[in-house]
Amino acid sequence: MAPSAVFRCIAGCSGSYSLEQVIYRCPTCGGLLEVAHDLAALRERSAEEWKQLFEARWRLTDDPWTSGVWAKHEWVAPQVRAENIVTFGEGTSHLTKVPRYANEIGLGDVRIKQCGTSHSGSFKDLGMTVLVSMVKQMIANGANIRAIACASTGDTSAALAAYAAAANIRAVVILPRGKISTAQLVQPLAMGALVLAVDTDFDGCMKLVQELADREGVYLANSMNSLRLEGQKTVAIELAQQFHWDVPDWVVIPGGNLGNVSALGAGFEMLHALGLITKRPRICVAQVAHAHPLYTSYRASWAALAPVKAKTTLASAIQIGNPVSFAKAVRALKAFEGVVESVSEAELADAAARADRSGLFTCPHTGVALAALEKLAARGEVTKDQRAVVISTASGLKFADFKVGYHEGTLAEAPAPKFRNTPVELPESYDALREALLRGLDS
Repeated sequence: MAPSAVFRCIAGCSGSYSLEQVIYRCPTCGGLLEVAHDLAALRERSAEEWKQLFEARWRLTDDPWTSGVWAKHEWVAPQVRAENIVTFGEGTSHLTKVPRYANEIGLGDVRIKQCGTSHSGSFKDLGMTVLVSMVKQMIANGANIRAIACASTGDTSAALAAYAAAANIRAVVILPRGKISTAQLVQPLAMGALVLAVDTDFDGCMKLVQELADREGVYLANSMNSLRLEGQKTVAIELAQQFHWDVPDWVVIPGGNLGNVSALGAGFEMLHALGLITKRPRICVAQVAHAHPLYTSYRASWAALAPVKAKTTLASAIQIGNPVSFAKAVRALKAFEGVVESVSEAELADAAARADRSGLFTCPHTGVALAALEKLAARGEVTKDQRAVVISTASGLKFADFKVGYHEGTLAEAPAPKFRNTPVELPESYDALREALLRGLDS
């Protein structure tokens, strides 16, 4: 049997739907959909054979195998034909050891999964390659899709604009006006997307883009569309592969709209179901205190979602008070002995700066995950004999203002930066230079 996949309701309602059907929610209950794979067909190849195949495709130079996502083609979107795949070689990102940082926070083995090294500078590329490739195939098969649209706080819009431009499909981006960094806003503009800046927050943009998708013939590209999560789940598969088909004890990931945690869970579940791994990691979702509805639910024994008005945060990409993928995230966390942690603005800024002193250049959202790991370590939930992986979701280069503000001491949210570093200004004098050198090396 050839591998195949369909959309199904996460609540278990009957019925399945083609991945080429324009559908985002269950027609019976209104719940979210997920991509369900024919595991019986996939089991016709043994776990060892899958491992050998994935190893043979790792970082090949021929498309589509240059992509860490499409190297797992049969596990992602098997019906997408090769001629419709749109890829920039996303994935296969480095798993970086940070022993200095680990030692400073009392842990033994901490690694950073560098998803921000992807084409547009964030993990969103992993999902967008799948979604845009499927839409390209749908259009080739006669579907009347005018454009692909998303609500975004930055990274999603950059990924959509890049992949849609490569596929020659119009992209529409709805952003909250004045709340996106210049480095993020310029990407969709440069790539020719129609950018609509609206006087609202991300949740307001999300409501508007869903209405556009329902009424105006555009295809929805936000993470409530499970095609996105199929690409993002390959982060879990790559982690297992990089650990020689084992898993870490902990995976820590920042959470906003919460699609990524459910994607990670789906990847690990698929690995386990097909026999490539024998255990599951524990998962921690890290939220910022200014937008932490999942944390509130967790603290109340997984109470129902109570949407909040998210406050301004340095971690702008996760400034989301009404996460679309809440139900999927809760399900994943329950299956993986998951926890949710909340961190302050100062905590995320200091954690990012501490990690940078190990040679990283972390975005504020990765800082949220790092700060959560530090809290777990301080409480003894993550111990020195355990291996922890932090998912770095974007390049720090997209958040230069955050870095500059921290080291200049001008971030109102982090008024007393612990790891601030500034130039030592000196006259043109060897003696002054020598004195500053020796003083600096001794400090």
